[in-house]
Amino acid sequence: MSKFIRSTDSEWFRHRLSGVMYFVTAAFVVIFLRLFYLQVIEGEEFRRLSENNCIRLQSVEYPRGLIFDRNGILLVDNRPSFNLSIVLNDAKPVESTIAKLSQYINVPAEELRSKADNIKGISSYRPVLLKQDIGRDALAAVEAHKYDLPGVSVDVQPKRYYLYRNTAAHLIGYLSEINSGELKDEKYIRNKPGDFIGKSGIEKSFEKYLVGKRGGRQVEVNVSGQVVRVLENIDAEAGNNMYLTIDQRLQKKAEELLEGKAGAVVAIEPSSGQILAMSSRPSFDPNEFVCGLTHDEWKNLISQPNRPMENKALKGEYPPASTYKIVTAIAALEEKVIDVNTSFYCPGYMRYGNREFRCWKKGGHGSVSVVRALAESCDVFFYNVGQRLDIDKLAWYAKACGLGAPTGIGLEHEGAGLIPSAIWKKKRFGSAWSSGETLSAVIGQGYNLTTPIQMLVLTASIANGGKRIRPTVMKKIETPEGRLITESKSEILGDLPVSRNTIDIISKGLWEVVNKNYGTAWIARPGGGIEVSGKTGTAQVVGRKEGDDEGKRAPQHLRPHAWFVSYAPSSDPKIAISVIIEHGEHGSSAAAPIARELIKCYLNPESENGDNAGVAADDKIVYDEY
Repeated sequence: MSKFIRSTDSEWFRHRLSGVMYFVTAAFVVIFLRLFYLQVIEGEEFRRLSENNCIRLQSVEYPRGLIFDRNGILLVDNRPSFNLSIVLNDAKPVESTIAKLSQYINVPAEELRSKADNIKGISSYRPVLLKQDIGRDALAAVEAHKYDLPGVSVDVQPKRYYLYRNTAAHLIGYLSEINSGELKDEKYIRNKPGDFIGKSGIEKSFEKYLVGKRGGRQVEVNVSGQVVRVLENIDAEAGNNMYLTIDQRLQKKAEELLEGKAGAVVAIEPSSGQILAMSSRPSFDPNEFVCGLTHDEWKNLISQPNRPMENKALKGEYPPASTYKIVTAIAALEEKVIDVNTSFYCPGYMRYGNREFRCWKKGGHGSVSVVRALAESCDVFFYNVGQRLDIDKLAWYAKACGLGAPTGIGLEHEGAGLIPSAIWKKKRFGSAWSSGETLSAVIGQGYNLTTPIQMLVLTASIANGGKRIRPTVMKKIETPEGRLITESKSEILGDLPVSRNTIDIISKGLWEVVNKNYGTAWIARPGGGIEVSGKTGTAQVVGRKEGDDEGKRAPQHLRPHAWFVSYAPSSDPKIAISVIIEHGEHGSSAAAPIARELIKCYLNPESENGDNAGVAADDKIVYDEY
C-alpha cells in the first residue's frame, strides 16, 4: 500500500513538474519572440527613437553666392540671421515653455503657439521654426534663460542682404520662401519647405549658380535638448560668386536721375552687348522680401498704379513714337522708295482722305530730306514715306531689326512688344489693314509697342555699324575660391538688313538730332568734347483732339511718354542708352537730359558734378515731336 502511495505521489509530482517546465518554456519562448520582434524586426526603429533621445541630426544652411558689379564692388552679401526653433518632445510641458518664451522675447504666445500647432505629421523630435531673424536682444534673452526653456534653440543661418537696397532691385531680383508648387518642380528637387529661393531677376535666372550645398552635423543633446557635443560635422558649401556687367557708379547715377519718376533707363556697351546700367522706377527694397512681407504689404505693392514690381526696362511695352522713325527710314532707303536727296514739303500737316495728319510743329518744317527729317523729327516727311511703303514691308524690317521679339538677355518675363502687319490685324480683329493706319505706324504710333531694351539694342546696332548683339548682364561666375566657371562672350545675332550707305545716312541724321541747333535734342550735348547721337520720341497715351496743346491739359496719367535713345561718342561709341519716362510728355525735355548726365558720368567722370536732377536751369526748350 505504501509503495503504491509513493508511486502515485511521484507520478503526480512528475506531472506537476512537467507542467511547470512547459509553462516556463512557453514563457521563455514568448519572451524570446518578443525580444526577437523588438531587437530584430523593430530594432532599427527603436534604435532610431533611442538615439533621438540623445543624438540628433541638424541641417547646416549654405551661404548663397555673392554678387558684384563689373569692377568688383559688392552688391549682394549674406548676413547672420538668428532663427528661433523648438523641439516639442524636449519642451514638455510645451504650454509652459511657450508662455515663458513669449515673455522673454516679447512676442505674443498665440503667434508662437500657432507655429507649433502647424506641424501635424512631423516628428516631435524635429525642430519647428517659431520665428526668423529675432534680433540680438531676443537672442540675449533666450540665452540668458536657456535653462528655463527646454527644447528651445537659436540657430545662426546666413540671410541675403542687399547692400544698396532698391538700387538695381529689378535687375538683381529678390528671394522669398519656396511654395508648394515649386517644391514639386524638378528644378528645386534639393530644396525643402522653408528654403528661400530666387523669385525674380538675377537671383532667379542664375539660381543654379548662386545656390550652395546644404551641410549637416550629428550632435549629442541632453534631456532638455541642448547640445552637449558635436559628434560629426559636414560643412555646407557656399554658392558661386557672380560678377554682373553693370557699373555700380553709373547704376547709382541712373537711380538718382529717375528719382520721383516712373520709367526706365538701360545702358549697354555697343561692341560687346554688356549691360552697363538697368534701372526701373518706382522700385522696391528686396530686403523686405527676405524678412517676409505680410499679405497686405504684398497686395499694396502689386496694386500701385506705377507698378513698382515691374522691370519696365524689360517688360514695359510702349509706343516707340518718333524713335521708330529709325526703322521707317531704314525700310524706305533699302526699298528705294526714297534716297538721301528725296525731299518732301512740310506745311505742318498732310491731308489724307477726309483726315488731316498733323506734324508736331504747327508751322511746318518746309522742304526736308531724310537726314533733316530725322534731325527735326518731321512727321509729314514720314507720312509721305508711309504712302509709298507697304505695311508688311515695314513690319519685316522692324522684326529684322530685333523688334517684336525678346532680345534674349537671359532674364525671365521679358516683353516681346508688338509689330503690326496686315496679317496680324486680320487675325486679331478680323478686318483689313487700312492705308491710313500705315501713316500712324511709320511714326511709331498706332498698334506699335516696343520695350526700352529692344530700342536700346537697335540703337547699339546702329552705333556698332549694323551688328545685332545679344545683351547680357553676366560678366563671369567664379567659385568662392576664385576659380572661373563661366564668363560672357559677345554673341552676334546677325546683321541689320541695311547697307553701309544706309547706316551712314541714319547715323548722320541721329548726329544732327543732338549736334545741330534745329535738332530736337540739342539739349543732350554733354560738353567736354563729347559728341552724342540720338533720337527723341513722344508717345501718345490717348489720341489727340483738334486744338489740344499736345496733352498738357490732360491729367497726368493721360500725358504722353517721353523717349530718348542715344549713343556716344558718335565717332567711336562706348555706350548706348535708352530712356523712357512715363507721362513725361516730351523726349527732349524729360528723357534727353537724363541720357546726357549718364554719358557725362560714364565717359567723363572727372567733370561729372553729380547733378542729380539731370536737368540744368536752361533746359527749358520743349519739342513736341511724335
